[in-house]
Amino acid sequence: MVQDFLSNVELYYHPSIKAEEKAEITVNEAKHIIQVMRHKPGDIVYITNGKGNIFKCKIISLTKNSVSVFPEKNLIYNNAFKNITFCLPILKNFDRLEFALEKCVELGITNFIFYQSKRTLKKSPKVDRWEKVAISAMKQSLRSFIPKLQYLENVDQIVAHQGSIFLFDQNAEQSVQKTITELDKSREYYFLFGPEGGFDEGELELFKKSQLLRLTRNRLRSETAVIYFAALISAAAV
Repeated sequence: MVQDFLSNVELYYHPSIKAEEKAEITVNEAKHIIQVMRHKPGDIVYITNGKGNIFKCKIISLTKNSVSVFPEKNLIYNNAFKNITFCLPILKNFDRLEFALEKCVELGITNFIFYQSKRTLKKSPKVDRWEKVAISAMKQSLRSFIPKLQYLENVDQIVAHQGSIFLFDQNAEQSVQKTITELDKSREYYFLFGPEGGFDEGELELFKKSQLLRLTRNRLRSETAVIYFAALISAAAV
């Protein structure tokens, strides 16, 4: 397995690109290659399939709306956080939610559940928009795994998932630093971030068997807590 460290390159996304097979890049990615970066035949570009591969490709030919490339090298990466899912509440301010998602993807998190709770301001989810934000963040940070996004209308649906559920509580005794060092890559973990208005008693009852974690001694905004925890996990994996 070959893993290379990439820096100072443009990364593009094409879900069906394969090793040693000519590929046709179209739509927005082709537009960026042709009109923004001004590439020419013979130039090298890097393209990920979002499945852990980044291909070093040579441009064969260009048309007005498409780019033909041939993969010359296949760089294969591991997903260090494939067993970790961040469960994010729908926030009142979608810009803050998208910012948190973007930064988590940049830090390597690849699994997300967005959920509604009783104290969440009811707003229609924008999953298509969030997927675009996640893909853009993946390319920007030179990641090779397309983030998986799921939306649940009720927070109680999270309990149905098989795995360990952790709930953040400012008064919890156990700190996240200790928990991070004990994570087992063979198990599934769900980290549940509370909504802006907190959980009601009924929702807390659902998670009474969950493990409580203390992130900091002071109170953080929901999006700050999400990004801070993502940074801690990412730093531990370096």
